Amino acid sequence: MEVELKAALGPTNTGKTYLAVTRMLAHANGVIGLPLRLLAREVYDRIVREKGVASAALVTGEERIIPKTARWFACTAEAMPTHLRGKPFCFLAIDEVQLCADPERGHVFTNHLLHSRGSGETLVLGAATMRNVLGGLTNADQIEPRERFSKLTHTGASKVSRLPKRSAIIAFSAEDVYALAELLRRRHGGAAVVMGSLSPRTRNAQAALFQSGEVDYLVATDAIGMGLNMDVNHVAFASTAKFDGRQRRALRADELGQIAGRAGRYQTDGTFGTTNSAAPFDEAMVRRLEDHYYEPVRMLYWRNRKLDFSSTDALLATLKQIPTRKGLIRTTRAIDEQVFADLAGENAYAPYLDGKDGVRRLWQVCQVPDFRKSGLDAHTRLLGDIFAQLGGPRQRMGEDWLAGKLKNLDRLNGDVDAISARLAHVRTWAYCTHRADWISDAVHWQERAMALEERLSDALHDRLLQRFVDQRTSVLTRALSAGEEADVHVSPSGDVKVLDHSIGQLDGLSFRPGSNARDLAGKTLRMVASAALAPEINRRLTLIEAANDDDLALTDNGKIMWQGAAIAQLEAGHDVLHPKIGLIGGQLGHEAKIEQAESRLQIWLKTMTEHELKPLVNLQTKVDAGALKGLGRGLGYGLVQALGALPRAQIADELRNLDQQDRHYLRQCGVRFGAFHVFMPALIRPAPARLLALLYAISQDNAEKAFLPRPGLTAYVTSEPVSQVAARAAGYGLFSRRLVRLDILERLADLIREAQKLHKGGVFAPNEAMLSVLGCSHDDLGAILVALKYKRKTKANEAGQGETWIPARSKHNKQTGNTRPEQAAPDASSPFAILKALK
Repeated sequence: MEVELKAALGPTNTGKTYLAVTRMLAHANGVIGLPLRLLAREVYDRIVREKGVASAALVTGEERIIPKTARWFACTAEAMPTHLRGKPFCFLAIDEVQLCADPERGHVFTNHLLHSRGSGETLVLGAATMRNVLGGLTNADQIEPRERFSKLTHTGASKVSRLPKRSAIIAFSAEDVYALAELLRRRHGGAAVVMGSLSPRTRNAQAALFQSGEVDYLVATDAIGMGLNMDVNHVAFASTAKFDGRQRRALRADELGQIAGRAGRYQTDGTFGTTNSAAPFDEAMVRRLEDHYYEPVRMLYWRNRKLDFSSTDALLATLKQIPTRKGLIRTTRAIDEQVFADLAGENAYAPYLDGKDGVRRLWQVCQVPDFRKSGLDAHTRLLGDIFAQLGGPRQRMGEDWLAGKLKNLDRLNGDVDAISARLAHVRTWAYCTHRADWISDAVHWQERAMALEERLSDALHDRLLQRFVDQRTSVLTRALSAGEEADVHVSPSGDVKVLDHSIGQLDGLSFRPGSNARDLAGKTLRMVASAALAPEINRRLTLIEAANDDDLALTDNGKIMWQGAAIAQLEAGHDVLHPKIGLIGGQLGHEAKIEQAESRLQIWLKTMTEHELKPLVNLQTKVDAGALKGLGRGLGYGLVQALGALPRAQIADELRNLDQQDRHYLRQCGVRFGAFHVFMPALIRPAPARLLALLYAISQDNAEKAFLPRPGLTAYVTSEPVSQVAARAAGYGLFSRRLVRLDILERLADLIREAQKLHKGGVFAPNEAMLSVLGCSHDDLGAILVALKYKRKTKANEAGQGETWIPARSKHNKQTGNTRPEQAAPDASSPFAILKALK
């Protein structure tokens, strides 16, 4: 039985979205589709607050956060799933359902309205203009009218300079927005700016600027109409007409009402009007806006969802299918359909369109939104380039190609328009990275695109501040400058107070502003504190310079701790054993004090490294001093570069030609010549092993994800991503996901030699002692033996007996018992050969 549809319809500020989220969270799981990524993020944040991050999911074209235990999903309509783990969501909601009448996106909302249902409850939200059409096209049996919580009143026209505080001024072009913001900067000190071209992060930052009271005015396009709930008391239209992509036209009453409704949130009444630059509203329009009476929606945009991918012509034919139900009209302005038709007709892409998969892939590419708003031709060219990448032999975007695209955008210079343009490009690539079938290592590229979007968003916010906000904080800074030293206090716990207001924390050498210092005064106080903290930071730098070795500690992610705070981070240096040190914070300190503190930390690190890694450091000293010659020196150098362990097979030629005198000298240096590795046993103890693992990770710029062996375990299976080199640096051999410490591998070699004595020709049978020393199963032992260059000679019988193994490269015959693999001719270009020539 089909679940009946419920609807909550009414103007802005009626609590519709709040109602939907409350209903959703009352179900075992649910999903809500929203018109904007910004709105989806706002709902996601509420789910996190009420249900925890593990139960919340965010799904948009550019951002996906889906924990394995997620139950409640906030999504954009285009990205909204309808099923969870193969079953329909218990609850499903569609917000702003009046967008079914939008010529470009309407078919997406209409499709959900007609076909998407929750198994327990389905709720649509939107304007009252949808009431009649819902009754005609759906099984909506409960349509709840919602009344606005506050009153909306027209106040007429006003000069921009005389608008009341907490006003939002509406314009419909970037040029007009900028001009109004400049005027407000001159007259009132500044304004926040909100436009559709801004990224969600920048829009949120600009909204926070207004919400905090640092500025009292907001200049926005119709992007304010959805997704931004702020404390706006008055909305002033600087224009009542806009260019809709095809022509300049007057805004409809429902469009004006959606924007005017931003004034007065919850039970606070709001007002609206015009500036002197716009034609005033006539009386009829005023009554419609105040009473929220708009023309009902009669037709919904529709597109066939049953698509035929057998050919490009077949797909276009199904897309052009005319709806048979009354009240639906086929969309003709969907940009994805226009781009598909253009690309399908180009000969360059014909080789990639010879089957269903190719046609389907082109259609998927055409779903990429035009974030750049650069026009149909430019968007078509971009999507053609993407499709050409996916149509190649690998059917993936080339990583070098994508890296080049992102690198070209990774610049923070330029004005507001330049950075906005880069952001739009980045959002395109962020969308693409969320198609796991389009690119290898999708998570890496998602993180990279998101990080770049965040950097550009922050840079854009800074440019908007510089251009449209007067830094009035300097006035209060000068007023407080006479007494700032006496009024700034840092407690023993690091709490920073200015004029008895706690404004943040001084952790080690870094100042972290507190959340209670967000308003204008708080911003000023932070500036005063930053200047006043220089003496305290200099004092701490002096203490660090004089610190005892026991006062300092190194964390597992490469940070140096002092008095419970991270004060420095190890960074890749000229070699693995000599990382650089970068202070965390301290920029307010005196340059000489900073250098002295860094020097002290470098000495401490050197002393600690020489103590923990004494055998390796001594070996490096002897190699550098020329105490070893020829192949002995080459092997010593190789061991130092490999952090004390080399696979024997890798240096087999050098070992065969190494004379006894060099072997003896290397043994005196702590080197063991094992069956599988040449290594330094003293380095596989827990403390040296963890330090070596960390130093290797730092040399790879990967300190946060360093592989650190588990203390006390000599053999175990790991779930961490780890390379052979990283494992060996920590004193382990890696066999798929199983780690075995190098000395345990040598014990295995001893057991193999004992077992070979019972057979001829190097043959041996696996036994319980081998399984015990490795702590593994019989199958796991077989995999390890294969990795160690052994092969099975005979299989076990039905009773599980009789299995034997031999070295993989040995010649099993009666004349020899030698089990070592045959050796290749030495490489004349290797460092060992070159060093030998120096003898």
